[in-house]
Amino acid sequence: METEPVATEVAGTEPVGIDELLERVREGLDRIEPREAFEAAAEGALLVDIRYAALRERDGLIPGALVVERNELEWRLDPLGSHRAAEATSHDLRVVVICNEGYASSLAAASLKTLGLHRATDLVGGFQAWKAEGLPVTR
Repeated sequence: METEPVATEVAGTEPVGIDELLERVREGLDRIEPREAFEAAAEGALLVDIRYAALRERDGLIPGALVVERNELEWRLDPLGSHRAAEATSHDLRVVVICNEGYASSLAAASLKTLGLHRATDLVGGFQAWKAEGLPVTR
């Protein structure tokens, strides 16, 4: 049985630094700006906040965003998974991953694409860019 190596698919066979890895995964993403993410959510996209609890407590939440800890993301968003969130309805779901500043979210979105969520992407600048744009935030 043949299997495809997930890590080498993105990183190649030689070790790379995180900056190069980030650049490579972003080439496969259609990253979006805060206003685009706001509009996408209004049209049915699922915003997924992967920030850790201390940041959510400090800065607030995006109304309607699904909060999923980064270490649970793939299990919660895999439409075929036994631990999926109710919102993870299909591989066609548009998912916008949001971290604090838009770095970890790129890696997370690339991982979701590997699971078959072909419309997964992330928010340029993360939660901080959303907040700076004056978009809705709740405590």
